Amino acid sequence: MTADAGRPRAVIIGAGIGGLAAAAGLHAAGWDVTAFERAASLEPVGAGLALAPNGLRALDVFGVGDAVRAHAVGQEIGLQRPDGRWLVRSSTEHMVTDRFGDPVILLPRSRLVEALASRVPSDVLALSTEVTSAGADGHVVTSAGALDADLVVAADGLSSATRGTLFPSHPGTRYAGFTTWRLLTPEFSGSAPMSETWGPGSVFGVMPLADGRVYCYAAAPAPRGAHSPDDELAELVRRFGGWHEPIPALLASAAPEAVLRHDVAELAAPLPSMHRGRVALLGDAAHPMTPNLGQGACQALEDAAVLARLATGLDAAGVGDMLARYTALRLARTTKVVALSRRTGRMTTWTSRPAIALRDGLAMTVGKLAPAAALRGLATIYDWHPPDAAQSIQ
Repeated sequence: MTADAGRPRAVIIGAGIGGLAAAAGLHAAGWDVTAFERAASLEPVGAGLALAPNGLRALDVFGVGDAVRAHAVGQEIGLQRPDGRWLVRSSTEHMVTDRFGDPVILLPRSRLVEALASRVPSDVLALSTEVTSAGADGHVVTSAGALDADLVVAADGLSSATRGTLFPSHPGTRYAGFTTWRLLTPEFSGSAPMSETWGPGSVFGVMPLADGRVYCYAAAPAPRGAHSPDDELAELVRRFGGWHEPIPALLASAAPEAVLRHDVAELAAPLPSMHRGRVALLGDAAHPMTPNLGQGACQALEDAAVLARLATGLDAAGVGDMLARYTALRLARTTKVVALSRRTGRMTTWTSRPAIALRDGLAMTVGKLAPAAALRGLATIYDWHPPDAAQSIQ
């Protein structure tokens, strides 16, 4: 592959959400970009996701924010008990949009992948090509050959080999102690308000989408690597089939093959830096987190937006300073989000009756007497804005 001699060169490892966003942003910033993806297509792994106001602002950097906002569904959001009693119930339009300028938008993961891919020229993507090594000096070896880059963006996921190469003494990831299930139902005709239900040690989320389908997710403690003796839909029915409607009806509408199950892992300790040499870590490669705040995709998009803004108008000589600023802008923030998500996740796994009663009572009190308090707690996450650039990305 021959780079354009007049432009700095970037190599991206992985073409998931973070990798595609980085490819779109760096290409628009004037870089010669190649994104290597070992899979043969961009078919997304996963069911659905939530994009909070900070994630939508990041998408604006790549020119796809409004396309994603088109999936917004006006609805209430709340927290319930397994018997259906509401602990907290409020309007997202009033509470979130009025405070932060955007709602939380729920959409199939495939729609986000499609939106980002639309901003990446086909000649930027190198599918069915695996990166076998990437050094801090920007030398990259792939299954198709070797090349040198001015900037390498490692978006190679939770088990990032690049992270291990750059920081060999870091402990890596650890099992968070619980597993998750995710599924998309067919179009659902019943009532399915947006909510999470917290039971003893487990949680079930219901997220209606603009196309009539419902994204469901669940989490519960389990031994690492465990699987259902029959199928995962049957496991969900055993665990949650006795909870309030519409959970049983949603499970009854789903197909066994639609259910995905994954153990949850997080970084055992923060990285000392989000870059080394000419290599930047992005998304789950840099800060894998539990899913409890719905910020995994949002933080990957923030990473990519910051890189794109910092890279605009830059030449190869400025990469070192750019990546130092990238770490300065991203490391402390993502470390805090990882910790907040872990803290929330621990509350959902409580099993003792006194602890559950305390948790539920506090949720009810806050919901009735101080509903804005929860939003204040999210302000440090949702109020994020991308840094200014010397020139805007069109």
